[in-house]
Amino acid sequence: MNKDAIASLLEEKYKELFLWMENQSIDIWEKGPEGKWTTGQQILHLVNSLQMLNNALSYPRFFLKYKFGTCNRAPRDYDTVVKNYQKKLSENKDRVRTFNQNLKTPTLTERKRLLTRLQIQQKKLQYKLKKTSDLNLDSLVIPHPLMGKMTIREIIMWTAHHTEHHTTILKNNYAEENYC
Repeated sequence: MNKDAIASLLEEKYKELFLWMENQSIDIWEKGPEGKWTTGQQILHLVNSLQMLNNALSYPRFFLKYKFGTCNRAPRDYDTVVKNYQKKLSENKDRVRTFNQNLKTPTLTERKRLLTRLQIQQKKLQYKLKKTSDLNLDSLVIPHPLMGKMTIREIIMWTAHHTEHHTTILKNNYAEENYC
């Protein structure tokens, strides 16, 4: 997938999330279905994920190469990244639950700030994507906590799917028949 297609995919996935958010009552920000994350926690998780990725992409390329190495395999396409992520999620449910159990619940007063941060961070990621050479996108790797080392292109494609994944969870958790 080329850079413009990835940037468009990111834009589409975040637009879908923000559209869903606009059509929801702010009451669901702090209150969620039993045993599930609140909307605020879902958004905080996405903001934290984007922030970590953008921070990693801010390091000089030589540092990333020195710290994590380079890719020694053929690049994966979007569908393969998605399939691998879903497989890893299903195989590591306990690990994922433990990794995410201490996520604080943002207050309603933090809602606007978090949504603004999410918007800024996703635009920043699109900018960094477009400024990174294709060679670096496919050769430099950074670690993902569940997936292991991924190329920069793969982890940015994963970010689009990650957003879709959490948007789907939100839609399912707050569907009329599941929440009321």
